[in-house]
Amino acid sequence: MKVAQKNAPMKIRDIMSREVEIVSPDTLLHEVARKMQRRDCGCVLVTKDDRIVGVITDRDLALRCVAESHHPAEMMAEQVMTPEILYCRDTDDADDVTKNMGENKVRRLAVLDSNKRLVGIVTLGDLASHSNHMLCGETLGAICRAAA
Repeated sequence: MKVAQKNAPMKIRDIMSREVEIVSPDTLLHEVARKMQRRDCGCVLVTKDDRIVGVITDRDLALRCVAESHHPAEMMAEQVMTPEILYCRDTDDADDVTKNMGENKVRRLAVLDSNKRLVGIVTLGDLASHSNHMLCGETLGAICRAAA
């Protein structure tokens, strides 16, 4: 009699995007927005001296630049970036990363390898396309709920 084997957990390296848009801290915001437009992506990572120093999302552009009546051709990436970088490892299980995203209320994470080198980015959309749909729905709900 054969024993049914449980499927191995899906790893982030199998579903992440390997193409990550990066900018330097002194990149003007209109160029950041153009990069997002060309790549049809919602964020770019800010790097300096081969290290990730921040992230800029389309929401950051809207709230920290446009909503405050700043001109994107006169502001630099470092002025609107979020300096806290949340990440996962390329060897992490997809379900664990999905839960982590919900707990931290983020829709994307930088992906690092065992040498702490940037190797990709994973989004909630990537996870929804390749892993536990119910868990992704619960995570999106957690992200969208206002903090108590």
